[in-house]
Amino acid sequence: MSETLISKFLDGYSIEVTPRAALKIDNFADVLPKGTRVYVAHIEGTPIDEMVSTAKKICDDGFVVMPHFPARIIKNSNILSEWIKRYSNEANVDQALLIAGGANAPYGDFDSSIQLIETGLFDKHGFKRIHVAGHPEGNKDIDPDGSQKNVSEALSWKNKFSNRTNAHVALATQFCFESGPVIKWANEIKEKGIDIPVHIGIAGPAKLQTLIKYSIECGVGASIKVLQKRAKDITKLLKPYTPESILSELAIYKNTNPNFNIEQVHFFPLGGIKQVTEFVKENS
Repeated sequence: MSETLISKFLDGYSIEVTPRAALKIDNFADVLPKGTRVYVAHIEGTPIDEMVSTAKKICDDGFVVMPHFPARIIKNSNILSEWIKRYSNEANVDQALLIAGGANAPYGDFDSSIQLIETGLFDKHGFKRIHVAGHPEGNKDIDPDGSQKNVSEALSWKNKFSNRTNAHVALATQFCFESGPVIKWANEIKEKGIDIPVHIGIAGPAKLQTLIKYSIECGVGASIKVLQKRAKDITKLLKPYTPESILSELAIYKNTNPNFNIEQVHFFPLGGIKQVTEFVKENS
């Protein structure tokens, strides 16, 4: 029963790649289901030429492309406009993930996804889908005191934007390992009137050491204890992590609560793209 629910829950999943990872894939049609949305992560220091080239390759392979726009590495509205035009004209992109980004200090005028939205440039260039970040475990960059005050205010603003724009808006979250905090967070934001669909971040199969490393780097807090507990079990330490547990629990919850606001799964292929696609096939 749970396997059927997982399969249904995974239907239409999206996946994230970096330009470097994309170079290892000759043709994305050989590894991903038709129509999969592919996010292209913009790591600080990556030239825009490389980003646009990666987006074009994925689009030419027949997939929907959603590049990252990290606010803190975009100097000004002229640069932002140039990036949007290049993605649109050269890679047929009309979707974007807007994030603050991991830079310690802004390169220029922008510090948040809200500021990117306020330029009106995505609307001007006809972007049909805009995703913004969701933080089931909070975000210490935004709320250093550990609260959710600033994150909640930002979500409220984005909810109002969602209501007034013609673009489809969703929350794409950081990867999580435990269903409890995700369910609690998703229900709490809905109770606060945040009616934005959630695309829940899930770490794909990977070595435990790899996941712990990325979790620390990305600031994944509360649910990292799941990995730390697993690491203490020598029988599990050498086995790759796979996300059946969290997916099964979320799928069961979604099945019994049809209005649950998680709309889709978004994979972070920390152990590799092919490992994710093989995992999905095994659970379909």
